[in-house]
Amino acid sequence: MLLKKERELVVEYGRKLLRAGLTTGTGGNLSIVNREKGFMAISASGLNYLDATPKDVVLMDLDGNIVEGERKPSSEHGFHSILYKQREDINAVVHTHSVYATTVACLNMELPAVHYLVGFSGRKVPLAPYATFGSPELAGYVAETIGNYNAVLLANHGLITVGKAIGNAFDAAEELELVARIYIQALSAGKPVLVPDEEMDRVIDKFSTYGQAGGKE
Repeated sequence: MLLKKERELVVEYGRKLLRAGLTTGTGGNLSIVNREKGFMAISASGLNYLDATPKDVVLMDLDGNIVEGERKPSSEHGFHSILYKQREDINAVVHTHSVYATTVACLNMELPAVHYLVGFSGRKVPLAPYATFGSPELAGYVAETIGNYNAVLLANHGLITVGKAIGNAFDAAEELELVARIYIQALSAGKPVLVPDEEMDRVIDKFSTYGQAGGKE
């Protein structure tokens, strides 16, 4: 089996998405790229994460061709591919329909620095315009919007997070869902006070050396 480790991690983190409440049913998708091989391992379309096995994870090249796998790949494989092509620092992509992040996206708002944990993305989480799921237009909007951020909201849709490893992308999705919840609750009580850009720059710098040496798988 090609990319056995990557396929196992896709299955593991798909189940983590459900356990963390970051998606429901078969919603969302995730992938890991192997830069040496030039292939990505991506979750299958419409398959419950609890039922998935490594064999169900589909291998694709970055031009959208299936390399190995019997399942149909996620319909969103286009924005996974384009992100890997656009930024060499990205090795994993997580897409969720988490409730609060999606609520912000449905308001067609960016997620600002209402809490320093937005630093998992950068100074904010930018918003990509709406386009039909799985469409080339959506992939293009994602590529245009993300810039150097580690996350992007999809208008009326959900959240994408990226990272150097799947653990980093998952952590970003989890922490940004918390920030989105804080933001929605703060808006309901009054006008949120944002963390200044200069402080966010300090936070982002500290995040670069935060945690254990060696990063996360």
